[in-house]
Amino acid sequence: MTKVLAVANQKGGVAKTTTVASLGAALVALDQRVLVVDLDPQGCLTFSLGHNPDRLDSSIYDVLTAGTHAKEVLLDTSDGVALLPATIDLAGADAVLLMRPGREFALKRALAPLRDQYDVIIIDCPPSLGIMTLNGLTAADSVLVPLQCETLAHRGVGQLLRTVREVQEITNPDLALLGALPTLYDARTTHSRDVLSDVSDRYGLPVLSPPIPRTVRFAEASASGSTVLAGRKNKGAEAYQELAEQLVGYWWGGKELATYATHHSA
Repeated sequence: MTKVLAVANQKGGVAKTTTVASLGAALVALDQRVLVVDLDPQGCLTFSLGHNPDRLDSSIYDVLTAGTHAKEVLLDTSDGVALLPATIDLAGADAVLLMRPGREFALKRALAPLRDQYDVIIIDCPPSLGIMTLNGLTAADSVLVPLQCETLAHRGVGQLLRTVREVQEITNPDLALLGALPTLYDARTTHSRDVLSDVSDRYGLPVLSPPIPRTVRFAEASASGSTVLAGRKNKGAEAYQELAEQLVGYWWGGKELATYATHHSA
């Protein structure tokens, strides 16, 4: 059974795209067949996987709005993940889809013929709660919320959780909320730990472990068009590899996901 994971947070700068790219590469290293889908008009995921969005003739936009078959748009990447790329055209997709019935199901329909080819499909939702994010959540089996370990970083979490609940009620009753993934984490500060405790307490949201540490390697990797897993060992790569192993165990081995032990429950 193919697993479809949406990575969503309407706040930008929370390492959402880094999470999609690095988790995808880590899953490939575990012999999973992985497809990543870029739903962000800025095309950051597309760029970080080595493709220039400005030079692409077609993208997920054509699949969602013009009926182009997803297979015609697929790109290979050096990390071994397949990519459905984004271009700036996606900025107009909401307006095009708005006039169509069943607009929230466009991505689910587009991915249907590809599901047999992949073990895992990861959707990089844009930093908004518009029609593209609704499409991502409607197409997914589960959703992961990357969360920056800083004060105010979780101000939009309640809004996102409301959107998830509405999607569960209306377009995707089987959508499961995996939890929050702490990113840009600095273990040396009690502040980072306090933010995690607050999120866990306030929203009753599982906070997944391991937290993803803040590392300069992420910026270097996206600038070079490869993920953080390429090249020398680093803590960021190790954290994503551990998360990938956990997800494989959870999806196909019936294991529980490890959660961050907050001081509240200690």
